[in-house]
Amino acid sequence: MNLSNLHSAKNATKDRIRVGRGPGSGKGKTSGRGTKGQKSISGYSRKRGFEGGQMPLSRRVPKRGFTNIFKKEYTEINLGRLDKILKKEITLKVLVESGLVKSENSRVKILGRGDITSEKTVHAHKFSRSAKEKIEKAGGKTVINGRK
Repeated sequence: MNLSNLHSAKNATKDRIRVGRGPGSGKGKTSGRGTKGQKSISGYSRKRGFEGGQMPLSRRVPKRGFTNIFKKEYTEINLGRLDKILKKEITLKVLVESGLVKSENSRVKILGRGDITSEKTVHAHKFSRSAKEKIEKAGGKTVINGRK
């Protein structure tokens, strides 16, 4: 076997359809578009969601409420999960490394579910009242990161 006798498998490649090349091709004259009408004309392109002139679904369905573009999303972490981290100081970088937070740009809120056994300094954007009490009861500190 060498380069001179290599070829693709049977039916692996297909010739493109040559439209508008006479009646013998089977796609001559109107090129398979039929006669007249919007879709037969060159340059036709349908808008996204077009339903043939029928009122599109996106306009038929009623809209309710609104989306607040200023809403601040927080990644919530429970104390029980923080207790498994062995470091004394838990910063956003440590949370990202441990896989609890996706990126350092995320806002983090610590919630009070579970217990914390060792004293730790926890950095976050928000703390629930119970989480703050449990951290301080264990001898740790809570540090609120700059407002983002």
